[in-house]
Amino acid sequence: MYLGLDLGTSGLKGILIDGDQKVLAEATAPLTVSRPQEGWSEQAPADWIGAAEKVLAELAGFGLGQLRGIGLSGQMHGATLLDASDDVLRPCILWNDTRSHVEAAELDANPIFRALSGNIVFPGFTAPKLCWVARHEPEIFARVAKVLLPKDYLRLWLTGEHVAEMSDAAGTAWLDVGRRDWSEDLLKASCMRRDQMPRLVEGSEVSGQIRAELAARFGMPAGVVVAGGGGDNAASGIGVGVVKAGQAFVSLGTSGVLFAANDGYQPDAATAVHTFCHALPGTWHQMGVILAATDALNWFSRIAGASPKELTAGLGPLQAPGKTRFLPYLGGERTPLNDAAIRGAFIGLEHATDRAAATRAVLEGVTFAIRDCRDALAATGTKIESLLAVGGGSKSTYWCQAIATALGTPVSLPVAGDFGGAFGAARLALMAATGAGAEVASQPVISAVIEPVSALSSAFDEGHARYRAAQAAIRGLT
Repeated sequence: MYLGLDLGTSGLKGILIDGDQKVLAEATAPLTVSRPQEGWSEQAPADWIGAAEKVLAELAGFGLGQLRGIGLSGQMHGATLLDASDDVLRPCILWNDTRSHVEAAELDANPIFRALSGNIVFPGFTAPKLCWVARHEPEIFARVAKVLLPKDYLRLWLTGEHVAEMSDAAGTAWLDVGRRDWSEDLLKASCMRRDQMPRLVEGSEVSGQIRAELAARFGMPAGVVVAGGGGDNAASGIGVGVVKAGQAFVSLGTSGVLFAANDGYQPDAATAVHTFCHALPGTWHQMGVILAATDALNWFSRIAGASPKELTAGLGPLQAPGKTRFLPYLGGERTPLNDAAIRGAFIGLEHATDRAAATRAVLEGVTFAIRDCRDALAATGTKIESLLAVGGGSKSTYWCQAIATALGTPVSLPVAGDFGGAFGAARLALMAATGAGAEVASQPVISAVIEPVSALSSAFDEGHARYRAAQAAIRGLT
């Protein structure tokens, strides 16, 4: 029996699987985000522990006496600051917090960051957050003894160990991603020290064992191992079996991700593609990331006064992109723009624009943003030979067909089930506890393959060109 815990922004999810990877039980606990100032996004780490206690208590009702391993997945980039007694010094600054955009630009201007980390220093990354704290909260910065990523604070509670793993650490801007180790030069350049960093392991390795008190409390046997785990997208990659070059998935969640596995390290920071370690030894992955996918549709649903399901249910067969265009930059954008200030827009509104036309424009805008990610990945030499779709947005056949047509690539839909971060974390727990390798991370059974609509390929090419023109115009206004 193996448990995966996925610490997301809006909630913590636990999935329990057996040795054949059959899901036995699952549980969730909600979380909220605090936004005390514009551009700020924070959570209290104590709330993560409270959520974990609720999830473990619920799963304990199914019996955890045969549990052998726990794997962790979680939101990336968050800065959890601890003092020498492991007390939390301030609320965690989350991945979608943009307050440190000035500090990020300062770090990115130092060429060693792109050279060693393989990435642009984005405002959401961890290193600029610490620079912001040093500048604006010096009394707190002076007391920082350890910096942990969100899921690794859960690990500290579970095991008493300060440990991170490669895929999550790659998003801090402190990791030499090619060497898979903390970089003394990058730490020094952002006023940090190696002793403030946690120990590093691979995602499928043992990071520690469950504390005796917690094992007894939740009915677990002694000696349950805790795997390194993975950042949310790397763990999702393990969950859907995207572990080899040529394999990719598109995630239509709150944010949007085009994730491709790589056998080697091939960064190209200028594209704004994320090049990170994968959760398995000797592998890497690349991601194009957009900050609003279903988040954009949810925003429009509030404006339209109808649920996303209601908005998309009556769209019918795929249509050519219309005159109305939507730019999904509700809170800035990462790939390929790296622009925290850009904001979204509807362009080309006319009397004929009704709710259905506006809904299609929103779906097309996110689709074209994902195409931008595909083009950025291609610029690094990454090829996508197979593409899976996951996340809430993948339930819309219209949306998936738009993506297939815009990318010119069939989109495969897994059978019903959750193959996301929690399932991937459970797989990593199985690997750590048994010594199994990548063969555990097979791809799920496919329920449907959505083919591109070849008759609309040229129309989607033209629609993307109009989208890029609108993008350029909006950038000139922000």
